[in-house]
Amino acid sequence: MRNLLPLFLVCGHVLAQVPLPQPPFMPQNASLGAIPSTGGVPNPQWSSLLGNLLFFYEAQRSGKLPSTNRVKWRNDSALTDGEDVKLDLTGGYYDAGDYIKCTFPLSAAVMSICWGATDFGKGYDLANQTPYLDDMLRWSLDWLIKAHPSNDTLFIQIADTNLTNAYWGGDQNIPEPRPSYQINITSPGTDVAAGTAAAFAACSNLYANRVFSSSYSGPATLQNSTYAATLLEHAQQLYNFATSAPKVVYQQSVPQAGVAYPSSGYGDDLAIAALFLSWGLNSTSLYQQAQTYYSQYNLSSYQGVFNWDSKTPGLPILFAQIAQANPSFGNVSNWQTEAESYLDGVVYGGGEGYSTRGGLLYYPSDSEDASLNPALNAAMLLNRYLPLASTEKRKQDYYNYAKGQVDYALGKNPMSVPYVVGANPNSPQNPHSAMASGGNNISDINNSPPQEAYVLYGAVVGGPDKYDRFFDIRADWPETEPAIDYNAPMLTLAAMHVLNDTSDPFYTSLQAGAYQRPAGMPCDAAYTDGCGGPQLSEGGQIAVGVIVGCAGIVIFSLVGWWGWLSWKGDYDPCHY
Repeated sequence: MRNLLPLFLVCGHVLAQVPLPQPPFMPQNASLGAIPSTGGVPNPQWSSLLGNLLFFYEAQRSGKLPSTNRVKWRNDSALTDGEDVKLDLTGGYYDAGDYIKCTFPLSAAVMSICWGATDFGKGYDLANQTPYLDDMLRWSLDWLIKAHPSNDTLFIQIADTNLTNAYWGGDQNIPEPRPSYQINITSPGTDVAAGTAAAFAACSNLYANRVFSSSYSGPATLQNSTYAATLLEHAQQLYNFATSAPKVVYQQSVPQAGVAYPSSGYGDDLAIAALFLSWGLNSTSLYQQAQTYYSQYNLSSYQGVFNWDSKTPGLPILFAQIAQANPSFGNVSNWQTEAESYLDGVVYGGGEGYSTRGGLLYYPSDSEDASLNPALNAAMLLNRYLPLASTEKRKQDYYNYAKGQVDYALGKNPMSVPYVVGANPNSPQNPHSAMASGGNNISDINNSPPQEAYVLYGAVVGGPDKYDRFFDIRADWPETEPAIDYNAPMLTLAAMHVLNDTSDPFYTSLQAGAYQRPAGMPCDAAYTDGCGGPQLSEGGQIAVGVIVGCAGIVIFSLVGWWGWLSWKGDYDPCHY
């Protein structure tokens, strides 16, 4: 009976979804992204971007597609997922450019999106995208409910990473078998259990309309108390599992599931799960548990990125939000100091990141696989913290820095590339997506086919290399691969701009042809040819050739002149 309960709940609350608009929202042609709007709030270009970012998730869907599917080139797929364990594990999202489904990054993305929709949710309302937010979240959360069939069991990955990586083709010939990997009481995974608990709790808060402060816009209008209660129940069960089972990172128990997304630790996951649950359950004891984890795992010293693997930089901000909303939980000023210690390091220097010459926040190692994600996550955290900033100067500096990162991602960069597919004529044309490419030759994916078959609207790609160069090469996965967690911070940022920004996204000032592919090759995990540094464009190489040639002629002429004078005896270098 326990295994049937999630299915009953899923079927019941699907009926209570926010109705989808008719006619449906569809992405505009990229050419319209080069036309400035009339401005105002909501700004139509920001609203369109928000819609595109949500549309991307629809393109990543796995399982039986609903009749409301808007991505007409997608098909039903992976309809046997879970059969090996006699469960229905169809649905959910493919994580990136291939066909695995991974709980750890999905949970992190969903947690981030629900947190953002709690703070800046009215942006979704203004853009008329709340129904699609609800639709996307339920497609994620309903699958996570299926993946949690009992208190101490959580399915953490579907399909073998190496097998799917060896396939380049459409969604109707995905290779099998697709094994189902799980953690349980004998093979635990503290990080993924706690991380999924955090996602359920954060989204429960959203659906229950549990606001942090009037300083924020408030949640998107998708409240559903029944669904919120279901999510909170799963959050509590998984948190109890994470805290009662032996503490290990999940790849220690299930090595196959750690190939694509190995975890570096679990202290941050325990802390953020306890925090979101403390707000959902109005529990000061859980808040205190989160403080204990923060101290126990020495999280205060961390100066690195916020991403699917590390939630630490978000913790002081969430601690502060909850303490500000209810002072009985804790001292908000202590957490302001902690948060500003980290954020000051980002904005003023002193943290682990640095600014590239073009202005992108870049973290050695973490940014090499996807340079935009750390920068956009930092911008998201900075914007979230603004109402809590201790000084007006910090508030303004944090805002300006965050805006600079968003502008960079949307085209104000040395390449003049908005790194969102389909947003503008200069957007990436070759995302590393087996589905969207239309190709089938994995040994030559750059030319199979030469032009991408389908536009993967709304996909945020990995981004440029450390020299700010972007080559738009399909096989260059660090630069061109999309992923469900890459879109998450940009969703929150776009919703915030819909709320507050009358001016257009930067890319509306970029006309077709502004992007010119740089000379040479990238410097990243896929290509190391360009790691000697930036190379000149063809025009630059010609100019340097001309200069060097002219200098050679001058030197040769002077040497010849000196030799002629010496031969005639008219010049003695030793005579003064």
